[in-house]
Amino acid sequence: MNHSSASDAPGQRTPRRSRRRTPVLMSAGVAALLVALAACGSSDDGDTDASSGSGGGAEAAAGAFPAKVATKFGEISVDKQPKRVVALGWGDAETALALGVQPVGASDWLPFGGDGVGPWAKGMYDQKPQLIGTMEPEFEKIAELKPDLILDTKSSGDKTRYDTLSKIAPTVDVPKGGDQYMISWKKQTQMISAALGLKDKGDQLIKQTEDKFAAVRKEHPEFRNKTITLGSRTSDGFGAYVHGTGRTDFVERLGFKNNPKVEAKAGAGFSVNISKENLDLLDSDLTVMTAIGVPDKTIENDPLYKAVPSVKAGHSLIFDEKSSQAFATDSVLSVQYALDHVVPQLAAKLK
Repeated sequence: MNHSSASDAPGQRTPRRSRRRTPVLMSAGVAALLVALAACGSSDDGDTDASSGSGGGAEAAAGAFPAKVATKFGEISVDKQPKRVVALGWGDAETALALGVQPVGASDWLPFGGDGVGPWAKGMYDQKPQLIGTMEPEFEKIAELKPDLILDTKSSGDKTRYDTLSKIAPTVDVPKGGDQYMISWKKQTQMISAALGLKDKGDQLIKQTEDKFAAVRKEHPEFRNKTITLGSRTSDGFGAYVHGTGRTDFVERLGFKNNPKVEAKAGAGFSVNISKENLDLLDSDLTVMTAIGVPDKTIENDPLYKAVPSVKAGHSLIFDEKSSQAFATDSVLSVQYALDHVVPQLAAKLK
């Protein structure tokens, strides 16, 4: 299977895929829209029913506003419960949906098509959101949606992007240290639930997910202290993910240790390149691979890959597309899906 949808390939600091190419600098069209919105008011028009993109039934607790959220660019204040949310960061829309809030606009990173979310969030929208570009979002399209809150928590952390978005509506950007998509599902849930005035619901979701991790660890003591490599193969070659990414966070929560040989090569990005001459670096107690933009057989038929000791011993697997997508998304919803569908695959290859 060609997992072309998983776009965050090893060796890259940012995902490759974007939709329509739009300059990051604010265009004259955006500026004009902002003036118009300021004149007529963008957040008070219309009722808060599902068709207007309201909270989809979620209600903020009394006294939850103004909500304060700490970000890389300072503390963001949300004065009242948002009615029209645009979710741009990777997994931000799924997190909002998990909290009962349906964004009116959202970015489809992988891309899934349809509502722009993975199968674990299927059917959670009453009305399809306006799909927005990913790495280079269409700012005019966002402004036309008249949002009163923009979520961009799992994103590049680029200041120009933030400055442009924050002129449209209050924008919850990456946390400090969260540049280049380096934010966990837990932190993402905390930030978004706080911004939506739904902190208690966010805490419940986090506890449910952590309890599920604890149950899996208890069920699979064989994972504890086993080394694991989370690798990938693209048209450019092989690579592996390092500590601090959603993938490694997932397996480390299960008890695994990310491959120390890969960690020794870690730099500022979320992954490292591995040359064909050094494919033995993929060796560990368990080697897990994803094909990105290439067929699985590109990995399976590679003689140097087949010679890696863990692969030769049968302690390796290549993720199917949904497993890969769940790992890549790393939202509070996709993580729970992965616990149900990925863990059995890992356990089977350690026997």
